[in-house]
Amino acid sequence: MDYINAFWVGGLICALVQILMEKTKLMPGRIMVLLVCTGAVLGAVQLYEPFQSYAGAGASVPLLGFGNVLWKGIQKAVDENGFLGIFMGGFTASAVGISAALVFGYLASLIFKPKMKK
Repeated sequence: MDYINAFWVGGLICALVQILMEKTKLMPGRIMVLLVCTGAVLGAVQLYEPFQSYAGAGASVPLLGFGNVLWKGIQKAVDENGFLGIFMGGFTASAVGISAALVFGYLASLIFKPKMKK
């Protein structure tokens, strides 16, 4: 049942984002930022953990999960280092994800020519 829940929740998130992309003039980058911020806010109000325990990878793999990882890292670093944890906690917790996004984003920009949305 875990696989089924992950599949339908992840698919629902992707479908909602696709509808958002089709029905609005928001650029994909802004939608990605919206998802990351939503994941961080859901983590801050303690709603993301029950959601992730139910949906598993369907909730942790999309960008909502990345926002939650950033929030967890910031929260831990603030507890350990005080105010400076706000600036370093997210990077510490998500260093691998950020590095992979930078490398693969750069490689994709070399292969494909980006176009503006009309």
